[in-house]
Amino acid sequence: MLERKSITWFLIITFLISWPLFFAPLALTDADAITKQAATQGLWAIAMWGPGIAAIITTLFIAKKPFSSLRLNTLGPKRFYLWAWLLPIVLTIIGGLLTLLFGMAKLDLNFTMIRTMLESAPGGSEIPVGVIVLSQVLLALTLAPFINLLFTMGEELGWRGFLLPHLLPLGQWKAVLISGIIWGVWHAPAIIQGHNYPGYPILGMFMMTIFCILLGTIISWMYLNTKSPWVAALAHGSVNAIAGLPILFFEPGFNMAFGGTIATPTAWIGMLLFIAWLVWTKRFPVQVQVGEEETSQGSVGSENIK
Repeated sequence: MLERKSITWFLIITFLISWPLFFAPLALTDADAITKQAATQGLWAIAMWGPGIAAIITTLFIAKKPFSSLRLNTLGPKRFYLWAWLLPIVLTIIGGLLTLLFGMAKLDLNFTMIRTMLESAPGGSEIPVGVIVLSQVLLALTLAPFINLLFTMGEELGWRGFLLPHLLPLGQWKAVLISGIIWGVWHAPAIIQGHNYPGYPILGMFMMTIFCILLGTIISWMYLNTKSPWVAALAHGSVNAIAGLPILFFEPGFNMAFGGTIATPTAWIGMLLFIAWLVWTKRFPVQVQVGEEETSQGSVGSENIK
């Protein structure tokens, strides 16, 4: 049975917390660029916890369920954590290679973008460019996905830990699609301000929604196989860590709205192929055990997810 009251309150609380924080940087009209950028990153990082806080409040005070129902005490099969960590890296590399293949950007092994940034920073020109690039790559591939858990758990506790299970009575595909659309719309204030799709505030909102549906399908597949928000948070953390890394290897001036990051159409191709593989190999929709029977979770209500 669809718990409409819980879903409604979750969404109201989520947007009431996150959207004011997303819009807050617009008030910093007199701040210098560095201060505004730092404030924006801080405010948006806090906004990421809007869905998580909403999930906790709704679970405890609206649905009156125990905190454990959010499954933070669950990990599930460990192999899916390798998928969560490594798959975003592969998808980002595919997106970067396709950006070059389609002629949307040019390879720049002189790292002009980094050199320009270093020259404008006090004492920055003394740091070897190769050291900067190598350190960023190593950080993005190793520690950053786990550091990002501090913030991505705020989103995933809400989107996959709460919203997705509550939408499952509609069926897995509908639940994933609806949660992906909501996730995309939630980003709208940031997209309007140039996040991910600079120069395309309106089109960017639609592009972000498509991206969220595709990525949300992949993360939902991991969640449904583990019943744990931890795997979703790690996947999201890995995405955030690696998302813009290909940009370091491109000549400045290319259109970042359509290629170069995992959020752009060149990376959607890899996501679509992976989702098609999941469907072709019957890995999605996910088959789960309910009682003594195996059934598709698409026909199982949220009360069956233990």
